[in-house]
Amino acid sequence: MNEVITTLLNHRSIRLFKDEQLSEEQIKTIVACAQATSTSSFIQAYSIIGIKDKEKKRKLAEIAGNQEYVAENGHLFIFCADLRRHELIGEMEGKDVQASIESTEKFMVTLIDAALAAQNAAIAAESMGLGICYIGGIRNNLEAVKELLKTPDRVIPLFGMTVGYPVKINDQKPRLPFEHVYHEEEYEQDKELYLRQIQDYNQVISQYYDQRTNGKRKDTWSAQMANMLEKQTRMYMKEYVQKNKMDLR
Repeated sequence: MNEVITTLLNHRSIRLFKDEQLSEEQIKTIVACAQATSTSSFIQAYSIIGIKDKEKKRKLAEIAGNQEYVAENGHLFIFCADLRRHELIGEMEGKDVQASIESTEKFMVTLIDAALAAQNAAIAAESMGLGICYIGGIRNNLEAVKELLKTPDRVIPLFGMTVGYPVKINDQKPRLPFEHVYHEEEYEQDKELYLRQIQDYNQVISQYYDQRTNGKRKDTWSAQMANMLEKQTRMYMKEYVQKNKMDLR
């Protein structure tokens, strides 16, 4: 096992950071690693906004559900879907690109490109001894985020990533079993097997919480997911995406 694999397998979400800012060299290295990732058809349909300002971090923390680690970290990156540069390229080259950049396909490309770039950034940060946590909570109110970050049409903030020096590293949450995630040749459709695997995983997760909280918590993964999915959250997203001139066709 090499150092890269060890870094990947040791991933934890860090939610408590030291009061120590990242250096400019660290920031540039993390962004360079993000840019080195694969990108669909070389389209590079994302942008990254770095946040150092404490007041902006505080406002983003409030939007994200008053998560303190969004305000207190070594650096905050915001990953955005970005087709604005491609609209400008169409103008520059005298080509009609509007139908293409307003298609669901190109919108999906922006999401995939941004996610790939972010994961490269995460691995780079962790390989440097830093910790990270993805922040989907900025999507609680994208209008407020848009106003704060001055993002134009065709640019949508997708998620944040807090990076910094960890104060506390929690135990790693067990993931779904290999056999449940990995399908060979075709998708496994044996419902009974599928449910049995989830039930077995529930026992693993329940035991994890039991040990971590000294018996105060024993909930299962399927109960967590069902309770979460029963609540309709961020249901404004389709309207917001269309309002920002993306994913219209």
